[in-house]
Amino acid sequence: MRASEIRELVRGFEECSLTREEFTHAAHVAVATWNVLWHGPVRAVDVMRAGIQKFNASVGVAPSPTGGYHDTLTRFYVAYVAMLIRERPAGESLTVLVNEVVELCTDRTIPLRYYSRERLMSAEARAGWVEPDLADLADVGELQLH
Repeated sequence: MRASEIRELVRGFEECSLTREEFTHAAHVAVATWNVLWHGPVRAVDVMRAGIQKFNASVGVAPSPTGGYHDTLTRFYVAYVAMLIRERPAGESLTVLVNEVVELCTDRTIPLRYYSRERLMSAEARAGWVEPDLADLADVGELQLH
């Protein structure tokens, strides 16, 4: 993605003008990267939570114990994106940084390194933060996930 495409994606997310099909996993990660860069990881959690819930409502995705917004995944990915950003060389352009982070998050099973599928897909994990049951999140970084 070019810088103009990243800005347009973020604008589309914020204004809820994207279609449900356009807001892919890669788009989620790109928007999370933007928000971590602009707001810092702690504030980015709140921005992403509110944005995803607003977006979901705009495209008719209702919250439920099995669908819609997922709090643990949102917090996990913001922390994971923040860790990846910290590991990148200083001074990388927005375009390079966003594209590299998106590429590093292509594997959608990353959270399953830390969580069993049952725990991660639980209604409890969808509604709020749950601790991982397979591996410690210490390597993900300093972000307070609770």
